[in-house]
Parts: sequence; C-alpha cells; structure tokens
Amino acid sequence: MNLEDRELTICTEDYSLLTDLYELTMIACYVGDGIEEKPASFELFVRHLPKGFGYLIAMGLTQALDYLKKLSFSQSQIEALRNTKIFDRAPEKFWVVLESGRFTGDVWAVPEGTAIFANEPILRVEAPLWQAQLVETYLLNTINYQTLIATKAARMRDAAGEKAKLLEFGSRRAFSPQGAIWAARAAIAGGMNATSNVLAALKLGHVPSGTMAHSLVMAFTALSGSEDEAFAAFERYFSDPVLLIDTYDTVAAARRIAEKIRLGEMNITGVRIDSGDLAELSRQVRSLLPDITIFASGDLDEWEITRLKQAGAAIDGYGIGTKLVTGSPVNGVYKLVEIDGIPTIKESSGKKTYPDRKQIFRRKTNSKILSDRLGLATEIPSNDEQPLLQLVMKEGKQVLDPESLENIQKRTAATVAILPKETRRLDKPTSIKVEISKPLEKLRQSLTKQI
Repeated sequence: MNLEDRELTICTEDYSLLTDLYELTMIACYVGDGIEEKPASFELFVRHLPKGFGYLIAMGLTQALDYLKKLSFSQSQIEALRNTKIFDRAPEKFWVVLESGRFTGDVWAVPEGTAIFANEPILRVEAPLWQAQLVETYLLNTINYQTLIATKAARMRDAAGEKAKLLEFGSRRAFSPQGAIWAARAAIAGGMNATSNVLAALKLGHVPSGTMAHSLVMAFTALSGSEDEAFAAFERYFSDPVLLIDTYDTVAAARRIAEKIRLGEMNITGVRIDSGDLAELSRQVRSLLPDITIFASGDLDEWEITRLKQAGAAIDGYGIGTKLVTGSPVNGVYKLVEIDGIPTIKESSGKKTYPDRKQIFRRKTNSKILSDRLGLATEIPSNDEQPLLQLVMKEGKQVLDPESLENIQKRTAATVAILPKETRRLDKPTSIKVEISKPLEKLRQSLTKQI
C-alpha cells in the first residue's frame, strides 16, 4: 500500500481503512479478551436537531449498505497497519480477524426520505462486536452528511414551492470531491431538480444542468468589445440556452435580449441573475422578458428564498450552492445499546442514551404525522402505529432492492407534506415530541439504578 499517496483519492478497496484509529484499537482489545464475536447492537441517532431545524430527512442508507457489502482487508492494508507499530502488542489473532473478516451482520433502518427526530435511530447494526465497532466512522460520515443536505434541500423545496426549479450548484463549496457527489445525490433526493456536477449526474442517471460563468462573458467582451458576443456564442452552440446577464448591467442586457427576440435574432429559454437586488432586478427583467424563465443564484438558502417571494420577486428557479452543501452539522452518534443480550446504557452528563434495541412507532393520517413513540424493538405496535425501522440487510446480504432516487425524492416530498406546520416553519420550529414507551423508560431506570 502506497503511504505517500498525495492524491488522497478514495476507492472501494480503501473502505476498510476509512475509519478512526480507536475502532481498531478497541477491536484489538476485544480480540485480546476473547469477546470480539459477541453479538452486539449499535444504533445511529442524533441527540439534538441542528439549531433552527424542526426535523431531519434520513439519507445515505444506500451508500452505507454498499460499504458494508464490500468491506474487507487486503494483505497490503494489513501490512501497512503492521508497519505503524501501533499494534505491536496486539494478539496475533487480531490480524487473523481483520484478514478473514467480512461484514456478516443485520441492519435495520428507516427508509431514505423519512422524517426523523431527536433520539430516534436512523439505523441499527446487529453484528459480531468487532464488525459493528469497525463500521462506525463510515456510517456516521455518509449518513450525517447526506442527512444534512437532504434536510436542507427539503426545506428549500418547501420554501420555494412545488413549481420552482431548484438546481444544486454546490460542488465547489462541498467539503471534498467525495462530499460533492454525496451532496448532489442527497440534494436531488431531498427535492432538487438537478445538479451541475457532471460526474454526480451521470452516476445517478441524470442529465447535468447549468448555465455559464461570468468568465465567458468577460472573455468575449474583452476580445470583441461586446457582451452580446458571449450571448450569441452560447446560443450558437447550445439549444435551449440560459444566459447569465448580470456581469455588467442586468437590465440593459435584458433589454437588448428582448429586442433581439422581437426581431427573431435570438431564441433562449431563460436568464440567470447572480447579484444585486434580486427581487427588484427580477421584476424589471420580467417586464422586458415576460415569457422567459428567470433563475436566481448567489448565496441563497431557504430564508432568502422566502424573503424573495415575500418581496414579490419574479423568479422561477434557484441555483443553490454554498448554503446547501455546508452549514450546521448533523451530529449523529453511534452507540452500543446491547451486547450478548445485555442492554447497555450511557449516563454521561448531557450524553445519556436509551438502552437496548429500539423501534420507532409512528402515528399518522394521510394529511398529518400525529406522534412518534420510541419503544423497544420487541414491543407490539398498536393498530394505528407504523414501525419505521425495516430489516434491510440480513447476514451481510441486502434483502431489499435498492430504491431509485426518484422514489426517495417522492417519499421526502410526501413526508414533508404531512409534517405539522409548526415543525416545517423556518422561524423557531417546534419538533414533534417523541414519546418514550413505558417498557423502555422502565428499563432505562432499572439500568440507571444498577449503575
């Protein structure tokens, strides 16, 4: 294994080492004391929603399952770990476990596109202790980030309305090239129409979407003395063009375009405004180009979209980047809840957990989510409750066919539509209160007394 890889790119074969060191040091301890094969259950959940959020949209399960299916250690990876000297005192069986190991456990999860709340498991891993421990880092990475992006996309879709076109423009602001791909996927699943990321779009079976940058206009203007030459070139080489018109004078550009359309010299489908007073400029452009789609971009988010609509902006679509793919993190955690049939609990100040394997029981109608109950996995749902966690992987093999992105997007939209208004609002949203079942609370109190 090349330890001087300066590209720092990731391939499937790297997945086993894409973990925190303490996962491996703990596994060495488990192996040394002979408990590495004990059946264990870990749950991934958030203790608190990000500030200003009333809900989260669960996302990232598809990539999590792909990771688990392909997990393995190569000889070169084993050798690289040995060469660190960190594990010189680890038992020899530690290397045997890593060398021969595959993920053989079960996974329960809520479907992607499902709204979840604080303390509700997004997924549960049931596997031999060393396997369930090893996968923590990767599962948190993909689910935390994709859940954040999907939730923000859903909030932006909710703010913009069903008819607005929403484009994901965030690749240059995402936290890494890999993050850009995940962000594009989660954004579309959360309600965006398309992404400008070419690789992401093609991998997802979509057509990439975008316009032009100011540099095109600046280059043609510098060489020819006319902004219109840039517009003409773009129209010449692309059908249904959308022109970026704010490089110099937005209204003057729109006026010239309108005249060319009137004379039959130009045929475009839209224009984009990226700066200035978007509400006022869009109204002026609309008066000049009444039949053209107007896009806006430039550090937009759900609050700015709402403000623009309230200001009477004449905007049909939004290109959203930085504030979609960055922001307050989803602080999902991954905690042991049971080992060898024994429920476990954490009592740290501010970081307490509920013990044992759990299930989310949701009550809802066609028009509204009524309540959630967090209970033990062994509890029986009442007639009006629906269990949310489903078995998605059995003994290391996926038991459900992968869902299409379109189906996940539809689930997201349907889920958001039945959330209470106070949960969807942007200003001080009120999350749905999650009831703790009596058996779960009784177990928690019993374990607390024992401790």
